[in-house]
Amino acid sequence: MKNISYHLASLAITAWVGSLWAISYLAAPVLFYMQPDKELAGRLAGHMFSATHDIGLVCGVYLLAYLLWRFKWAAARQPMFLASSLMLLLTLIMLFYFEPVMNGLKAEALPLDVMHSAYGARFRMLHGISQLLALVESLLGAYLVIKNRPPNTLQEKFV
Repeated sequence: MKNISYHLASLAITAWVGSLWAISYLAAPVLFYMQPDKELAGRLAGHMFSATHDIGLVCGVYLLAYLLWRFKWAAARQPMFLASSLMLLLTLIMLFYFEPVMNGLKAEALPLDVMHSAYGARFRMLHGISQLLALVESLLGAYLVIKNRPPNTLQEKFV
């Protein structure tokens, strides 16, 4: 199989963007709609987002490595590289800032639900910012999906 590294990069984009979209725009909304216990729905959604961030971390690192290998230092000027870098940065921010801080607020609020505690306003603010960042990440992911092209050697075969 020629160009296996390109095919793996395509699969990385698919897994990363697909998991982000599936959890953000399908699983979490359905979970909150169907689950009467909103605290439980939030805990479950949090675990799903954590898994999505782990997938993003692995796929993002591979994708950046692939683009560096393919374009060398010129990769830094490639829109795909810039979009991937921003997505990975957002994933890191979510994974290493928002998740721990929001989980800490939940733990501090016990035995109350964080939304009904003194930490509720801060939690809502962080949640809103994280949703905005996830939207930006989703739009960057759409760009990656649309702009992903095989290396020039393959384009002739696909035409």
